[in-house]
Amino acid sequence: MGYRALQLGVMLAFLLAYGSQGVNHEGWLLLALKSQMVDTLHHLDNWNARDPTPCAWRGVNCSLPPSPAVVSLDLSNMNLSGIVTPSIGGLAELTYLDLSFNEFYGTIPAEIGNCSKLEVLNLFNNNFIGSIPPELGKLSKLVTFNLCNNRLHGAIPDEIGNMASLENLVGYSNNLSGSIPRSIGKLKNLSTVRLGQNLISGNIPVEIDLKIIALYDNNLVGQIPSTIGNIRSLERLYLYRNSLNGTIPSEIGNLSLGKEIDFSENYLTGGIPKELGNIPGLYLLYLFQNQLTGSIPTELCGLRNLTKLDLSINSLTGPIPAGFQYMRKLIQLQLFNNMLSGNIPPRFGIYSRLWVVDFSNNNITGQIPEDLCRQSNLILLNLGSNLLTGNIPHGITNCKSLVQLRLGDNSLTGSFPTDLCNLVNLTTVELGRNKFSGPIPPEIGNCTSLQRLDLTNNYFTSELPQEIGNLSKLVVFNISSNRLRGNIPLEIFNCTVLQRLDLSQNSRIALKIPPILGKLSRLTALHIGGNQFSGGIPKELGLLSSLQIALNLSYNNLSGNIPSELGNLALLENLFLNNNKLTGEIPATFANLSSLLELNVSYNDLSGALPPIPIFDNMAVTCFIGNRGLCGGQLGKCGSQSSPSSQSSNSVSRPMGRIIAIIAAVIGGISLVLIGIIVYHMRKPLETLRCCAAGAANWACTCATPRTGRRPGDMGKELHQRQFFGSGYP
Repeated sequence: MGYRALQLGVMLAFLLAYGSQGVNHEGWLLLALKSQMVDTLHHLDNWNARDPTPCAWRGVNCSLPPSPAVVSLDLSNMNLSGIVTPSIGGLAELTYLDLSFNEFYGTIPAEIGNCSKLEVLNLFNNNFIGSIPPELGKLSKLVTFNLCNNRLHGAIPDEIGNMASLENLVGYSNNLSGSIPRSIGKLKNLSTVRLGQNLISGNIPVEIDLKIIALYDNNLVGQIPSTIGNIRSLERLYLYRNSLNGTIPSEIGNLSLGKEIDFSENYLTGGIPKELGNIPGLYLLYLFQNQLTGSIPTELCGLRNLTKLDLSINSLTGPIPAGFQYMRKLIQLQLFNNMLSGNIPPRFGIYSRLWVVDFSNNNITGQIPEDLCRQSNLILLNLGSNLLTGNIPHGITNCKSLVQLRLGDNSLTGSFPTDLCNLVNLTTVELGRNKFSGPIPPEIGNCTSLQRLDLTNNYFTSELPQEIGNLSKLVVFNISSNRLRGNIPLEIFNCTVLQRLDLSQNSRIALKIPPILGKLSRLTALHIGGNQFSGGIPKELGLLSSLQIALNLSYNNLSGNIPSELGNLALLENLFLNNNKLTGEIPATFANLSSLLELNVSYNDLSGALPPIPIFDNMAVTCFIGNRGLCGGQLGKCGSQSSPSSQSSNSVSRPMGRIIAIIAAVIGGISLVLIGIIVYHMRKPLETLRCCAAGAANWACTCATPRTGRRPGDMGKELHQRQFFGSGYP
């Protein structure tokens, strides 16, 4: 009451101030409105109380003489703020009111309901709060009511059913709740309801007879009513991102004027109704992220106007319908994350101007069709995580429009296609987890737009070409688990925006870790474990202040002390230094690693007491074992008392000594026989046998390391799979 009284007081003050001056009654109503506004850009400076009428004021339009009255008030997009006063309700002849794209706040004045001739009411893109005033139901001539993108809450009032002329109701992006009132069914002229991105619950009202129903991103529950097929005028139906369940009614096929249907991100079950093929003008069909089963109905292939089809993230089975390859208007086809099988239709791409093709995470077999990019429009091709074989066809490697090529986790063969490096728009190449072989060609340096390059788990050989340094936009580079040799080319440090670098598990990458690595200041993850790096850990790694996900140097031949500068990595969550030849103490600066979740320094030659760091108290002993000189904390007191692991080994050693000697002799004899058999029969290269016998960190080894029982580099690989690939793009 106090707030409303204040507003009325302002109106009275203006009446007293201007009643004896030139401005007419409607003028002072507008000046009362302006008095509560903040007009930083001075749009309303010509609103002058000395004018006889407000008809020449900015944003104001009046009817014709001899009795001019304000019929239109357009204050849209003027950067105005403040509250809207009740005085606006005195503009009795107003037919058009637009306050959109400003910063008005407070509640919507109920007095607007007195503007009985109002036809257009635009309040969208402001900061209005409170509920929709029921008094607005008196606006029987209102045609368009738009209040989207505010902060309104509460239920839609039943009185909205009294807006007999209403055609467009737009209220998306608020916090409206409750059910859609049944009274809305009385609005015979209503053609558009857009109430998405609210908290509306309940069922879909069958009383609605519309061209557009947009109730997406709400709390709708229950089934899609079969009577929705009776809305013969319906063109666009958006029910995505709700909690709808049950099957899609076959009556949906009665929507003969339908153009766009989106039921995605619900809990719909059952099959895709073949009756959808009866909607000749349908050009968008999104059913992704539901629980749909069965095969894709071939009737969909008859939708000659269909341009966008997304059935991904369901449990669909069977083949990709062959008829898809003849749909000339199809530009987007996404079927990923299903259980589809069979081959990709061989003529797919010849007749369609495809932009996006994503069949990833299925059981698709055969080869990649040559003509997917025949029309030279393809932007994204994702066939990852299938059972594809053969080479990448030239039709793909010469696809000038291609931006993302994602073929990882298949059984593709051949060498790295050098033609890819001529594709100037290419930002993503994912060929990991295939059977590619041969060297990485120097032409890779021509892919100057490349941001993500994933070649992990293949059979690439030779050295990394120095031209890799030309990829100045590279953000993610993963070439782990290959057969690379040599050292890291120094030119890679020209990739100054690099965030994730994974060279792990190559085992033929040797020499020393280049100190210049410390200049890659944006690195969040560095994996170079499972190689043959020797020498010390460069202190310059402590300059990598953005490192957060992991620093993995495990399973190398690193020696010397752990640099105290690593304690500067305050964001680092995982640090793996295990299985090296490091000496000295664990630096006390590790107390500064405030984000650390996991540390492994096991199987080195570290000594001294564990620093009194609280996080060490929560770490398993296995993170420190294999360092005979380490003590303190969970390892036992330093000095006269031995660590738990050494105590237990001493107590067992005396009584068991003779038994162990006997067993060792027997095993030795048996081993001589076995070695002869192995040498004769095994087909593995001798180099692999040597690596296994030595316990070296080699990707090809199938033996367990003598000390851990794990395959070399497993820990780094697990972390790599969990965090390197799991987060998608950086």
